[in-house]
Amino acid sequence: MTGIRHRLPAAPSDVTAEWLTEALAARHPGAHVADVEVTEVHEATNTHARLRVSYDAPTRLPSTMFAKMLPLDPDRRVLIARTGMGLLETRFYADLAGSVGLRVPEMHVAVHDDTNGSFVLLVEDLASTACTVSDGTSGVAPDSAARALEELAELHVRFEDPAVRRRDASWVPPAVHGSTYGTNLLQYALDHHRDRLSADFAEISQLCIGRGDVLHELWQWGPTTVIHGDPHIGNLFDDHGRTGFLDWGIVKVSTPMRDVGYFLCMALSVDDRRRHERDLLHHYLGARAALGGHAIGFDDAWLAHRVQAAYTVLASCQIVTFPPGVSEGRRIFSEAFLARSEAAIADLESRAALREVAGL
Repeated sequence: MTGIRHRLPAAPSDVTAEWLTEALAARHPGAHVADVEVTEVHEATNTHARLRVSYDAPTRLPSTMFAKMLPLDPDRRVLIARTGMGLLETRFYADLAGSVGLRVPEMHVAVHDDTNGSFVLLVEDLASTACTVSDGTSGVAPDSAARALEELAELHVRFEDPAVRRRDASWVPPAVHGSTYGTNLLQYALDHHRDRLSADFAEISQLCIGRGDVLHELWQWGPTTVIHGDPHIGNLFDDHGRTGFLDWGIVKVSTPMRDVGYFLCMALSVDDRRRHERDLLHHYLGARAALGGHAIGFDDAWLAHRVQAAYTVLASCQIVTFPPGVSEGRRIFSEAFLARSEAAIADLESRAALREVAGL
């Protein structure tokens, strides 16, 4: 792919038949693209598009692909490029996706330019394979959640060995503290929308702003491994009862309890979490033990779960700015996301857990 890295398409409309033929050559030699049509474009954190692709000859390649690349707006393009999320996600698909047991979209093209942070990711169009993505209001069913936690346990246990990480995933970065992006947005929310936030959410927001270094250390408790880092309902899909994992842009080396706690709090419905989270946490720990993972007792895991719930506040930083002019779909998702966070920190007494563990 090195020959095309420095002329990556900047927009979906720049994905030409010639470029795509060259980009596909590494994995699909002999495939020749006749035409590319952009059928849908929308902006999330990055630019998302659906492409219809035709070929000069019969091929096993699909007729539609999902495309992801940097935002079209120049200012946001620079901002998101600086995060390095696109580089990490393309590295994941190029180097790891084929060897993990998790259900992830099939990758067709994953290229990046590390000189400017640009990237192009072309993967399975989930709609064409009858997979579904929640609008935010529905959650992962408990039975599907149990299987997803088993598969996360496989990922976590595999990469607990530092030698395995050095050999197979040396490019995955450690979790670091220092960015003010999230805390600046939380401060804006407190300044302008305090009346729309629960008391616990506001208090934890203040801790994120003033004691973020301490919270970061608390959020790293546990064995160290490769984690997804962001398994909320918007980054998951349902494949006929099996949960799939999208958006690997913040894959990192950290504690597995980040994935487990965040998944339980932000992927299940609030009612299902309340009814099943203890059993599901036991299930995850049992899966780890069966795979020979680092031992984590239930009491320690439950306390970590309560502490990890506080991270959902920082994860909600964009939502709680309540930006005007959002689409109806984005509004529905945002409200459901915030409701999950506020319910989790209240139910799990996350604010009290922070006092118990660190005197915060």
